[in-house]
Amino acid sequence: MFEKPLRADFALIKAHQGDRWGNLVYRKAARNFGPIMAMAATTTIAQVAELVPLGQLDPEHVVTPGIFVQRLVTVSHPVTLTVSA
Repeated sequence: MFEKPLRADFALIKAHQGDRWGNLVYRKAARNFGPIMAMAATTTIAQVAELVPLGQLDPEHVVTPGIFVQRLVTVSHPVTLTVSA
């Protein structure tokens, strides 16, 4: 039996580095589902820790090409939440 793929309207992904064209480089476990979700969604919003100038990313390290990313958000120091009991 053929199952149709799931499509998402929006994908919120996190990457280590990105350029203004949306090319993304990941670190560690973010590489597992980030590229897949970027390809499966109509609109991909990527949070990057570092926005680098065009041409600075090594093409061998780019995992998600910019064609799959529609928006970039730069967050250099993300806020961590702690819960105390």
